[in-house]
Amino acid sequence: MKKVISFCMIICMMLLSACSGQTSGSGEDGSKKAKVMKLAVATSKDRSLTQGLYRFGEIVEKETNGSIKVEVYPDGQLGGDRVVFEGLKIGSIQGTTMSTGPIASFAERFTALDLPYLFKNEEIAYEVLDGDIGKELLKDLDSQEVVGLNYWENGFRHLTNNKKEVKTLEDMKGLKVRTLENELHVDVWKELGANPTPMPYTELFTALEQHVVDGQENPAGNVTTGNFYEVQKYLTKTKHIYNASVFMISKKFWDTLSDEEKEIVTKAAEEAKNYQRELNQKESAEAFDLLKEKGMTITELTPEEEQKFLEKVQPVYKKYSSQIGEEFVNKLLESVK
Repeated sequence: MKKVISFCMIICMMLLSACSGQTSGSGEDGSKKAKVMKLAVATSKDRSLTQGLYRFGEIVEKETNGSIKVEVYPDGQLGGDRVVFEGLKIGSIQGTTMSTGPIASFAERFTALDLPYLFKNEEIAYEVLDGDIGKELLKDLDSQEVVGLNYWENGFRHLTNNKKEVKTLEDMKGLKVRTLENELHVDVWKELGANPTPMPYTELFTALEQHVVDGQENPAGNVTTGNFYEVQKYLTKTKHIYNASVFMISKKFWDTLSDEEKEIVTKAAEEAKNYQRELNQKESAEAFDLLKEKGMTITELTPEEEQKFLEKVQPVYKKYSSQIGEEFVNKLLESVK
């Protein structure tokens, strides 16, 4: 049924694209019509990722003197991550930022960035993602008719649940946890002893509210802006995966831009990236205080327990190194060091 719904949404987007006049033309007064750039994202309008899109739009509209008009659609209005990525491929959606997990379903090597406990902190992640390895991965999107510009930040993912305080690896056993629709994420939670349930972010709050799942794992900013504290009692700072969020443009739209417009879009993406990363770190720091105020129990794992979690997920490295390519994974691990 989900596949049928996704297919119907893609067809609707194609029809909207055909009617929206995205490429420049002439109006009745002879003036050129603005190129419409629809940016879709699953997160709420208050989340740093969405705010980064708004900032990007402001810069582009100003610098192009209105030749590009940017429209931001938050809250999954144009569909979940998979539907939005399909929209990029066919040109019905012109841009987005989304976590690397869903992208890996289309460009497999992005799976490597979701390896558990890969990055110890944001600074190391930035250095790797903004360097040669990050740029190499962005080129993998070319085959999907998508232009990858840079990496924004979703942040470190943490576990929340409504059953019990998770202080040890043993506490994980049997918890039904929503994950991204990504095989690696599912395998991570299986290794940790949970029962993973992949589903789109847009369906998550209802699933928590109706007890379809016991918990979920997301950056703290998503827990606050998604109001998950209303249906979750406990948060454990697992930091099990750092989520980069790739900023991408539909190649069909990209090819309609002049060289000057491409340069403006590229520079705007860099400015928005720096703005969004800074905002996300502030958002994350404030989120834990807010969640405490909302009554959630915030738990820090001891170093000994963190080590147990790390050791438990080592089979994931072995499995995905062989799938992705051991040479590339080893190069990634070396760059992290």
